[in-house]
Amino acid sequence: MYTIKLFLFIAPLVISSRIDQDYPSFDSVSPEPKSRFAMLDDVKILANGLLQLGHGLKDFVHKTKGQINDIFQKLNIFDQSFYDLSLQTNEIKEEEKELRRTTSRLQVKNEEVKNMSLELNSKLESLLEEKILLQQKVRYLEDQLTNLIKNQPEIQEHPEITSLKTFVEQQDNSIKDLLQIVEEQYRQLNQQHSQIKEIENQLRRTGVQESTENSLSSKPRAPRTTPSLHLNETKNVEHDDIPADCTIIYNRGEHTSGIYSIRPSNSQVFNVYCDVTSGSSWTLIQHRIDGSQNFNETWENYKYGFGRLDGEFWLGLEKIYALVKQSKYILRIELEDWKDNKHYIEYSFHLGDHETNYTLHLVEIAGNVPNALPEHKDLMFSTWDHKAKGHFNCPESNSGGWWCHDVCGENNLNGKYNKPKAKTKPERRRGICWKSQNGRLYSIKSTKMLIRPTDSENSE
Repeated sequence: MYTIKLFLFIAPLVISSRIDQDYPSFDSVSPEPKSRFAMLDDVKILANGLLQLGHGLKDFVHKTKGQINDIFQKLNIFDQSFYDLSLQTNEIKEEEKELRRTTSRLQVKNEEVKNMSLELNSKLESLLEEKILLQQKVRYLEDQLTNLIKNQPEIQEHPEITSLKTFVEQQDNSIKDLLQIVEEQYRQLNQQHSQIKEIENQLRRTGVQESTENSLSSKPRAPRTTPSLHLNETKNVEHDDIPADCTIIYNRGEHTSGIYSIRPSNSQVFNVYCDVTSGSSWTLIQHRIDGSQNFNETWENYKYGFGRLDGEFWLGLEKIYALVKQSKYILRIELEDWKDNKHYIEYSFHLGDHETNYTLHLVEIAGNVPNALPEHKDLMFSTWDHKAKGHFNCPESNSGGWWCHDVCGENNLNGKYNKPKAKTKPERRRGICWKSQNGRLYSIKSTKMLIRPTDSENSE
């Protein structure tokens, strides 16, 4: 560019010099004859200018060519990157479609498993009731047969009686076989349910399930669990009627901790874990030991129970209410911290029904740990999807269903299971904790909540 300007500056000078030579001044007296050729110096100057102009144009062309090559290289890199990105986008879209189809299939499968589980529960309860009736009939027939043999020992057993006994034994064996089949099916359903839950958790971590379920609820719903029946661990109590609680089982001679069937007054048959200590038996209604069970459950699950009776579980508010409405009961809470120190506290208590949000009223009677629950106050049970009217939504800050008053405390035995050292105070507050009125906070490793009638010691 500089060379072009220099040429434009020199060219007029050369032309001007030629004009001056072609048209001499008027002052000159005798004009000289015109030369046919330009002067050598002018030609050299013009040639030199043209040469510099050529060099400048050559440099400009080389520089422009290099810039164009750089632009083409960058365009090629951009095109390749855009192509790779489009391929990855197509792969992600295909994976997302496949995950959505898998999620839909899993949801359908999960509904089928839950429906089959409910159907099995109903059939199982019917089978248990039929078995109990058959046992009562067999016992009655055995008593009649014993009396007949005692009164008439010389008479041989009647063929009809023998046939009847054989028929009853066959029916009893058939019922046992059917129960084993149901138990195996239920075990397989539980295994499939666990696999489905694991896949759903993986999908939830990818974020795809959140986009497919956002039309149902804006709040993430805690995983739903199916209560376990544990028929293979149920101990049969050979009596004419089913006992109403663990104390009656203990008084009938069963002095071993384990899973038993009970039927409180005006209630259906269900399984409980009887915790036998020295000279007494308690009904276990809650147990936390290792964090294997998620306790951030729904209101419905807290109402009917969840977990495994031989591990971590919540018995269910309806079952607890069916027990305690029979008579006056004692609530015992056993705590163990991460230093293996064991504590306990006992209350006399009253529990309301579902219309009162299972209102709990406590009065302390014994213990070796400071009390942390409000006494002489109505504590209403709440979960993240069921708020007690007029109370704060405590489970959102503490996690897990629990009894709350007009303010949220720092006591929640159904909170998130934290390992020995929670890093921050909010984490400790969300976990299992027991903060007494003197301000001391116990970080809990394991918990038990047990109940028994107040007059159980007198009845033993």
